[in-house]
Amino acid sequence: MPATTAFRRSLAVIAALPLLTLAACSYGSQAKNDDTAKVAAGAKKIDGLDSVKIGYFGNLTHATALVGNDKGFFQKELGATRPTYQVFNAGPSEIEAVNSGSIDIGWIGPSPAINGYTKSAGKNLRIIGGSASGGVKLVVNPKKIKSLQDVKGKKIATPQLGNTQDVAFLNWIAEQGWKVDAQSGKGDVSVVRTDNKVTPDAFASGSVDGAWVPEPTASKLVAEGGKVLLDEASLWPDKKFVITNIIVRQAFLKEHPKAVEAVLKASVEANKWINANPDAAKAAANKQLAADSGKALPAKVLDPAWQSIRFTDDPLAATLGTEAQHAVKAGLLDSPKLDGIYDLTLLNKVLKAEGEPTVGDAGLGVK
Repeated sequence: MPATTAFRRSLAVIAALPLLTLAACSYGSQAKNDDTAKVAAGAKKIDGLDSVKIGYFGNLTHATALVGNDKGFFQKELGATRPTYQVFNAGPSEIEAVNSGSIDIGWIGPSPAINGYTKSAGKNLRIIGGSASGGVKLVVNPKKIKSLQDVKGKKIATPQLGNTQDVAFLNWIAEQGWKVDAQSGKGDVSVVRTDNKVTPDAFASGSVDGAWVPEPTASKLVAEGGKVLLDEASLWPDKKFVITNIIVRQAFLKEHPKAVEAVLKASVEANKWINANPDAAKAAANKQLAADSGKALPAKVLDPAWQSIRFTDDPLAATLGTEAQHAVKAGLLDSPKLDGIYDLTLLNKVLKAEGEPTVGDAGLGVK
């Protein structure tokens, strides 16, 4: 199948998913604002905005946003402008929310950001910062899969067609010399697109034999008797690869740069606090997950999941181009033009003010 046709079909499927699965709660479910995040006395609205709409996933790889919400970092920097939050299962749904204006700023994986930028011919979003690296694993049923070669012929879950883990797994399959149709997931390996919320149940019931998933889903599977067969970090130079970026609607960036800068400052402050206070940060992220989902993670899931994630303001831009090529190889994307996908101007302004080193865009920034 030509890559263009495949990508168009992928986009059609992606566009339909939020309407089918999230219709009752817009594009994503509403997250809970922490009650302790009070507006400071005398605070003023930024850019005259009543609110800034922020999106993130219920994953520990989005802990910058989870902690920023729980500890009130976003509210502190936004003054009297209220942050509101939506929680997503995977990137394609969040891109639809960005496109529709349902959110202004979002934490998201690289593949959906690339797809969203390409689909809009570079006109709708920009990547404005980094958030996390790592935290993705291939976890399998050790009774059925004892080696990497045993993955052939098995049923492996990913969160959603075209999301970051889906693309990474399809690329890994291709590197083994195996064939899989990217759209249907059928071939030498059966790729089963399954919501992270239900993947542990599917694994426990034997509906899938394993999953290529982010944390904490990976550690939930281990708690169900699964075994980590592969940590995706081992496939990357220096074991670093972008798993979570920060994106913004270009129109919002143009119209409300002070609000965007405030969110980025809160993100930098959150990452600094996370790295300085790992145990307290782990607890804060778990508290917000519980508020959003109604259930906290047990220690046997939370502790190993947290250890595999690195929080960083650097978007690790050089790895984005590599991940784009993975999507091309999978047949989900034509060779994309990514020039201008980054605008790190405000992030670097914040980093300079904090006395931190600035970060680069690997030649893919706005000119």
